[in-house]
Amino acid sequence: MTGRVTDIWRHPIKGHGREALGQVALTAGQTLPWDRAWAVAHDLSDADGSTWVSCRNFSIGSKAPMLMAVTSTFDEANEVITLRHPDRPDFTFAPDSDSADFLAWVQPLMPENCARSVRIVRARQRGMTDSAYASVTLCNMSSHRAVEQKMGRTLSIHRWRGNIWMDGLAPWEEFAWLDREVQIGSAVFKVRERTTRCAATTTNPDTGLRDADTLSTLDNWGHRDFSVRAEVVRSGDIALGDSVRPL
Repeated sequence: MTGRVTDIWRHPIKGHGREALGQVALTAGQTLPWDRAWAVAHDLSDADGSTWVSCRNFSIGSKAPMLMAVTSTFDEANEVITLRHPDRPDFTFAPDSDSADFLAWVQPLMPENCARSVRIVRARQRGMTDSAYASVTLCNMSSHRAVEQKMGRTLSIHRWRGNIWMDGLAPWEEFAWLDREVQIGSAVFKVRERTTRCAATTTNPDTGLRDADTLSTLDNWGHRDFSVRAEVVRSGDIALGDSVRPL
């Protein structure tokens, strides 16, 4: 089936905010531009951004649910980010130079039993996504609606923290794309793996409170996967409304 792009999202600071885009230019072998360009290391991690490391090195929504309610706006020209949260004042800062002010702003959102956030690191090779390769997360609105129907309630798509959302496909059709290429706009992706989900998805991204057992719901299909991770294999542009076509 042929689908259409409904949403494009990036997360400039891993686990700390999301931002909607109308279009994006993708480069082969790279993540979505400025997606997870920075990450917040905790006091049990020695991550410095020089190489890719796994998500367990960082402060993220699975460990600190209130972070799920952060939204962001990124000024690319000046590399300045504005963060917003329902329980905090809006905060604008430069991640490379204002880390102390950021840590003070985010501290009230962190649970007491969570490793303490201590520094922002810039990902110097590519965005610090949850895969050991530069990935873009592709999400299917029909699969999302299947989860909503099973739970008997509406859910925000932001529970899944995806990059590119598509509609017009069959539920779970994206899982059949493994090891295949998919063209979205003028870019081409190689779909590498399904995305196994964690406790972050149980959190309401409007409030930062855990309120939905998404993981047990996914168990009804015999897995805890939602969306697929793909690698850009041909550079190109993607905009809202562009076609999605398996090759």
